[in-house]
Amino acid sequence: MKIQQLHRWDVTYREAVTLQQNLRQKLVLHDEALPAQIGCVAGADISYSTRSDIFFAAVVLLAYPSMEVIEEACVIERAPFPYIPGLLSFREGPAVLKAFEGLQNVPDIVIFDGQGIAHPRGIGLASHMGLLLDTPSIGCAKKRLVGVHGDVGLEVGDYADLVLDEQVVGAAVRTKKKVSPVFISPGHKIGTRKACDVVLSCCRGHRLPEPVRKAHLAVNRKRLQSLTSY
Repeated sequence: MKIQQLHRWDVTYREAVTLQQNLRQKLVLHDEALPAQIGCVAGADISYSTRSDIFFAAVVLLAYPSMEVIEEACVIERAPFPYIPGLLSFREGPAVLKAFEGLQNVPDIVIFDGQGIAHPRGIGLASHMGLLLDTPSIGCAKKRLVGVHGDVGLEVGDYADLVLDEQVVGAAVRTKKKVSPVFISPGHKIGTRKACDVVLSCCRGHRLPEPVRKAHLAVNRKRLQSLTSY
């Protein structure tokens, strides 16, 4: 899979913030760019220790809507950027992109374990990677980073808008009954409602949608294999 080289990665804190502000203007937050028919969805996840700069990144491609695994790609990389809240895409992005380069097929949509526009500067990992991949992308995070929301019903599919500065930047969505909601936000080339619909359609009885859940399992396998090889 080809990656757009929109910027370099060896940047300072201030340069990274400026890049985010500039890239934010390029985001497309509506559904017109979505393919007429979705054939496959990818999930991406990263695992690493807070005491190490070694990253394990995995991308798993699944057929849609069956959620059967088509292929997966995993990589081990060193982090090129320090841990700074709000700038995690500069720390995790290069490893994630290298995993995408290992795919033989191109996904129609990518779901990231992270934030889309529900981010202090409106461009979390899902949005940043969506731009570089030039692919519709969705953020599906386990924790809220910004914004406020009302009560979420207890049934699968219940949701409450996630609001930041009087703007809807995503939604808290119940993906499993009586389990804490996930926080879904559009990344790139998709709107909030469609992003929620796609994530819910990829759920199979777990809190996380299958693409992200399978990526999480794959990255943990890669990490375990690395630890047992020494």
